[in-house]
Amino acid sequence: MKPVVLSGGSGTRLWPLSRSAYPKQFLPLTSDNTMLQETLLRLRGIEAMGSPLVICNEEHRFMVAEQLREIALKPQAIMLEPVGRNTAPAVALAALAVEPDEILLILPADHVIEDIATFQAAIAEAVAEAEKGHLVTFGIVPTGPETGYGYIQAIEKGQATAYKVNRFVEKPDLQTATQYLESGDYYWNSGMFVFKASRYLEELEKFNPEMLAACREAYQKAEEDLDFVRVDRATFEACPSDSIDYAVMEKTESAVVIPLDANWNDVGSWAALWEVSEKDAQGNALKGDVLTHDTSNSYIYSDQKLVATIGIKDLVVIETDDAVMVAPKERVQEVKEIVAQLKAKKRSESEQHRKVYRPWGYYDSIDNGERHQAKRIVVKPGAKLSLQMHHHRAEHWIVVKGTALVTRGDEQLIVSENESTYIPLGTIHCLENKGVIPLEMIEVQSGSYLGEDDIVRFEDKYGRVPEEKN
Repeated sequence: MKPVVLSGGSGTRLWPLSRSAYPKQFLPLTSDNTMLQETLLRLRGIEAMGSPLVICNEEHRFMVAEQLREIALKPQAIMLEPVGRNTAPAVALAALAVEPDEILLILPADHVIEDIATFQAAIAEAVAEAEKGHLVTFGIVPTGPETGYGYIQAIEKGQATAYKVNRFVEKPDLQTATQYLESGDYYWNSGMFVFKASRYLEELEKFNPEMLAACREAYQKAEEDLDFVRVDRATFEACPSDSIDYAVMEKTESAVVIPLDANWNDVGSWAALWEVSEKDAQGNALKGDVLTHDTSNSYIYSDQKLVATIGIKDLVVIETDDAVMVAPKERVQEVKEIVAQLKAKKRSESEQHRKVYRPWGYYDSIDNGERHQAKRIVVKPGAKLSLQMHHHRAEHWIVVKGTALVTRGDEQLIVSENESTYIPLGTIHCLENKGVIPLEMIEVQSGSYLGEDDIVRFEDKYGRVPEEKN
């Protein structure tokens, strides 16, 4: 069995902690591991489980590779979608990348499942159904008339563990959701699937041959790049966009649903995260440096600063290094309106955190002015920034920990702790950490333009194309 992890989401419903450049699947929201890591770790112990195939967008590729390395898991491949085309084409790419009779376990990268034993037992049942040629989905046993999920209606089959799917339905209003719950034959749509690769491709060809043809051509033209498989951009851009539900599962006669009652949550909002978090005696979920007085049933998250609350209840309070968000728990879905305003104003807070991760480490923008900017830069052992040049800025580098190998024009120099160097405007330069500890330094930029797109790249060990940021 091949686990296929879909990791292309932007996660803006958990803004300001989750942002498009660093969405929720890469965050440790419910444990010390990130949600992507938890998705794969909960599969341990299942017999005949193959190495995973992860599908993500190009911007997230190095985060995926690093997080898999942290849990000592080597993937079959990290497949890069040049553009988002929803889940049906993503799953088609995965099915084309494996042997026809291999069973695929399709998993979103950002769900919480607390009862792992029950989940693994359901997977075993799903594999048995997939061997018969069925396309299996997991229906979450509903705990209430939830209006934020789609539903699956099952046709009951006595004592069987898998039921034939009657239909998929969109997110209902409260009255309809209550009727679904009372009927007993509706389940929440989990977005998780099990089937043979060949069966999925057969059904996709039957119902959407244009999509399959585009995916097949895009995969055939794919190129390997380090640990990544780059799908052909031009072909994939022409691919129709649709979910696996609409493209295949709603139309096929082979769909079955297995009920799953394993404390599942898709963590689709701050209120949902509060539900699955550990709480104190007053019902508060507190993360970070938080003090409370007369506070109840709230989710309070501190990333950098002390957060203190007095006399509040049913609120969500989120503090990050560059934003604070406060909302009633029942209105947290409206955070998308704030994100929309940020995008309309072209503010970076919709996409990036102050700390920006790169394949070589990260930088943290600690001060900004009209003609200057200061960053704290951390370079991992053995890592190297690209050989590059800037048209509009000069840079001062001060090493505070470790040792840097600096290329500056035609010369190379070693810069150690408490030493500095200067990179004049227009000078080709490079920074490398050949040591065994992280290299930490302060970079002070000065010039008429300080944007991250002022980079001319000449060489890069990570295979990044010239227009990508450093």
